[in-house]
Amino acid sequence: MMKKEYKVEVIKESALWSILFGQGRLPFKKMENIMNDYGNKGWDISFQLIEKRRLLFLWAREAAIITFSRQKEN
Repeated sequence: MMKKEYKVEVIKESALWSILFGQGRLPFKKMENIMNDYGNKGWDISFQLIEKRRLLFLWAREAAIITFSRQKEN
């Protein structure tokens, strides 16, 4: 029976950007580089979600949580 292994990456938007402008944006270029790097190593995206995380007491920022999977090497 083939088993799978998983890795989770959390990519957050800039805290400074969120504080200064009230809303930031996810670093799409960084996300693309991470996904391409994992893809070149044989990983597939299994699951992805975007969540809002509290930043101090007044601000919130988004984070992309990406789960990668691949067949486990024996």
